[in-house]
Amino acid sequence: MPTTVPRDDGPVDSLVPYPVGLILDARRVVVVGGGHVAQRRIPQLIAVGAEVVLVSPEVTPAVEGLATAGEITWHRRRFEDADLEGAWYAIASTDDPDVNAAVVAGAERRRVFCVRADDATRATAWTPAVGRHAGVTVAVLGQREPRRSAAVRDEILEGLREGTIVARHQRDRTPGVVLVGGGPGDPDLIAVAGRKALMEADVVVADRLAPRELLGELPADVELVDVAKLPRGRAAQQEEINRILVDRARAGKRVVRFKGGDSFVFGRGFEELEACRAAGVPVTVVPGLTSPITVPGLAGIPVTHRGIAHDFTVISGHLPPGHPESLTDWDAVARLRGTLLLMMAVENAPAIARALLGGGRGPGTPVAVVCDGSMPGERTVFSTLGDLAEDLEREAVKPPAIIVVGEVVAVARGVHAARAARG
Repeated sequence: MPTTVPRDDGPVDSLVPYPVGLILDARRVVVVGGGHVAQRRIPQLIAVGAEVVLVSPEVTPAVEGLATAGEITWHRRRFEDADLEGAWYAIASTDDPDVNAAVVAGAERRRVFCVRADDATRATAWTPAVGRHAGVTVAVLGQREPRRSAAVRDEILEGLREGTIVARHQRDRTPGVVLVGGGPGDPDLIAVAGRKALMEADVVVADRLAPRELLGELPADVELVDVAKLPRGRAAQQEEINRILVDRARAGKRVVRFKGGDSFVFGRGFEELEACRAAGVPVTVVPGLTSPITVPGLAGIPVTHRGIAHDFTVISGHLPPGHPESLTDWDAVARLRGTLLLMMAVENAPAIARALLGGGRGPGTPVAVVCDGSMPGERTVFSTLGDLAEDLEREAVKPPAIIVVGEVVAVARGVHAARAARG
């Protein structure tokens, strides 16, 4: 069969792509290469329901997290031609041109459209700059000019949000650091200022829990520094993160430190702010919706309620009660009458429940565990302090999750039950 892969024997402007929207729900998409290109593209593929198969000997920590969570299938080896069997779409994103060429050739034989990250002239598909607003998907192809594509996309999206398609101000290119809280995970829940900061960045330093789909909207020439901290896995030390922020800003770059929730709520954001100030680097903060309040709210659980709870307390549960480095007085916490909101506490939840019971809380105290809050797989497990350990094991609860302790849970559960009874 004659090849139809575009050749580079003419100017790239002579290659005119035909725009189309692919429906990839429940269809196999093969991604070869587990680096930062894959890290940008895979979350968008997951978001549209694709069955993503990744082939790569090594991957970034964030991509490893997707595989560990079962969101993608990872074959930890080099590419084989048979990997493309049954694929509807393919992405060649390795740092080896020969491997990328083999992926394109294999896809061509099977009439599968394929993106090639290192040489678009030899691919059969190009990835546009994509954004979404109010049910509208905007995709812009700028003849391999990623910043131009992203800028046009941003102006259209801004016009949609503002009610006009005309851009009203220039993008800020001032060197410095912006600490952006990304909210609980849903890309629609980041502040407008946070989204704008991302699109203005030269460098994005991102955590695993930052809204991952937004990374796919970054222009291709934006440097993505992955400092994902996987449980019991690889970790970038805070001192190294501080160094990266300062060094990139001093090099004249506009740097965004991008993380989930709010940077100043168990996010070590103030340490990063102080490091920038000490180095004389301009630094600003874009607050994010903090997950201990936002996630219960999305699940229909109030953290306060008239006549039930007039206060709430947010506590980190990453250290168990009695740990020598813990600063939490669990006996005092047990005496509080308001709502307790526990972050990073899934692993230590049984020990925390025992401490609260030992401090005087009743075994029937209502508990809700909201898993994967704001994400497509969000679910809520209702329990009590006395049954929490058993229920967590039975329901196979894994991080991330927010644990809500208090009578507000009973109020919300009663409303949920009433609605379910009404059909």
